[in-house]
Amino acid sequence: MPAPAAPPTDGASTDSTPANRAPAPDERTAAPPPRKPSGPRPLYFGTYTSVEGGGTGIGLASYDPATGRITGAGTLTGVPDPSYLARHPDGRTLYAVDERADGAVTAVRLADRRVLGSRGTGGAGPCHLSVHPSGRWLLSANYQSGSVAVHPIDASGALGERTALVTHTSPPPGPGQQGPHAHQFITSPDGGHVLAVDLGTDTVYTYRLDLSKGTLTEVAQAHTRPGAGPRHLTFHPGGRYAYLANEVDDTVAVCAYDPAAGRLTIGAPQSTGSAGGTNYPAQILVTANGSYAFLANRGHNSLARYAVEADGARLRLLGTVPVAGDFPRQIAFSPDGRLLFAANQRSGTVTVFHVDPDTGELRLAGRPFPSPVAVCALPL
Repeated sequence: MPAPAAPPTDGASTDSTPANRAPAPDERTAAPPPRKPSGPRPLYFGTYTSVEGGGTGIGLASYDPATGRITGAGTLTGVPDPSYLARHPDGRTLYAVDERADGAVTAVRLADRRVLGSRGTGGAGPCHLSVHPSGRWLLSANYQSGSVAVHPIDASGALGERTALVTHTSPPPGPGQQGPHAHQFITSPDGGHVLAVDLGTDTVYTYRLDLSKGTLTEVAQAHTRPGAGPRHLTFHPGGRYAYLANEVDDTVAVCAYDPAAGRLTIGAPQSTGSAGGTNYPAQILVTANGSYAFLANRGHNSLARYAVEADGARLRLLGTVPVAGDFPRQIAFSPDGRLLFAANQRSGTVTVFHVDPDTGELRLAGRPFPSPVAVCALPL
């Protein structure tokens, strides 16, 4: 069937209806373009409450989506060591890890900032969590004990008793490691698998999550070179490639992903732009259009910029931008992708950059915002 004729682009109308007649009820009109966000947006900060100079709970703030300016709004107390934060897909509930020896995860209702309760993760030092796209399961990674856990989420956003706990016992720890160290637990873009990145065993584990029971079945392992210390994995929007930040050997790698099998194939290590100095890559992000990637460099204290090429199969280092802070532990985009937030742990600041989606350029948006031991920024 031939394609319909394209509408005129000069503003002229091809409608033969007289201009003074109201359109019939069944005549369709074009939807208006989406409105850019206006007014302040919520922003939450993760911190450590048990360290000197740390915070007293989850930091509360707002930001201007046009200028990137942050305004503080106090603290939500009652959540110990909330070092990583995530939001439920429906936007009503915030989740935090309690990064302590007796690890837990906590749910907070955002409407009235009421703590809905905590559940034990079955491990020590949980450092990452994410919500399955179905909104029914919370995934968390216990760093110190090298395990991953699953908790059910009920209709209110509250957490139920743990349904799965898997400790990474094979392969054995990599060079210089005393045991497994699960650092991240996420869902693949197709939703069919969940992947756990373990720094201690130099492995990314792929599991099948039973969506009715919340149990895990291992289906694949992907191994980095010994001593790489993988920390954080981010998928390209196309779903066939992902990018792995290796903390210990200061590299990144492009990974091919097979959605049907859940199998990840890790490519050759690449430069982080740190010029060989002491550096620990933390987190990598990819723009929504899949054209650029950004890596947080702790030590070099920069954001590395990459062009994403060949439909996601290649990263090309463009250079680095100073992060204007010390030890960027975590980075996050605003929902529209036009701002990038960097949580700088040692300087206790959050830096904001304007992101040009067409060129991948980063431009500093004012002075960094002070936040005690800033280890996570979650803009909504």
